[in-house]
Amino acid sequence: QVQLVESGGGLVQAGGSVRLSCAASGDPMCLAAMEWYRQAPGKERDLVAAITSDGSTYYADSVKGRFTVSRDNAKNTVFLQMNSLNPEDTAVYYCGAGGGYGCPDEYWGQGTQVTVSS
Repeated sequence: QVQLVESGGGLVQAGGSVRLSCAASGDPMCLAAMEWYRQAPGKERDLVAAITSDGSTYYADSVKGRFTVSRDNAKNTVFLQMNSLNPEDTAVYYCGAGGGYGCPDEYWGQGTQVTVSS
């Protein structure tokens, strides 16, 4: 069973920064690759960033240069550092896992709200 718990969201002004955390537990095969998604009201869930256990990363074009994904394998925690935020970044941010070799199912947490004000 995979459990993902996001934290760190809140209200931030445009141009500011926030760091999200995802505490993960479960089958190690499911946690080899971790992802961050976001979903704005009335919109579909979009992939924002991803990171593997060996440190390989992926970023959506809209966040490249502004967001940084990292992980602490010893603590089984994934982070998303978000800088230079703008109102378009406002969304519920979800931590995701699985969907790869050895763990075909996908999982994500309940999300944490990030609101960016002008």
